[in-house]
Amino acid sequence: MAKYLLLKHYRGAPEAVNDVPMDRWKPEEVDAHVRYMNDFADRLKTTGEFVDGQALAPEGTWVRHDGPGKPPVTDGPFAETKDLIAGWMVIDVEDYDRAVELAGELSAAPGAGGEPIHEWLELRPFLTAPPTITE
Repeated sequence: MAKYLLLKHYRGAPEAVNDVPMDRWKPEEVDAHVRYMNDFADRLKTTGEFVDGQALAPEGTWVRHDGPGKPPVTDGPFAETKDLIAGWMVIDVEDYDRAVELAGELSAAPGAGGEPIHEWLELRPFLTAPPTITE
């Protein structure tokens, strides 16, 4: 089994087919989208492929330790991931092809007008330990 991270982006990914920002959706469209995401996760729980997933709030803060005492709080000059990452899901699947299949299905979550978003999702494998060399 291999773990993959599916990242949903607010922006920064190629434009989705149904590219209407969620803050312009009707409440029932948001509800349908969330229901789709939850149903997708529930189905993967039954197959043992779901690990975890969360939607993220748009606010966030960069924090860095700068020596003894209270670490300073800053919002830059780094990439604003709070504006980029909308949510994530971790899956544990048999292989890369299954991860691609599931990411494609998740991409079709409904959006504005009840039509599938066909959004681009970032699919990233978890880093695994390097192979041990034995002689």
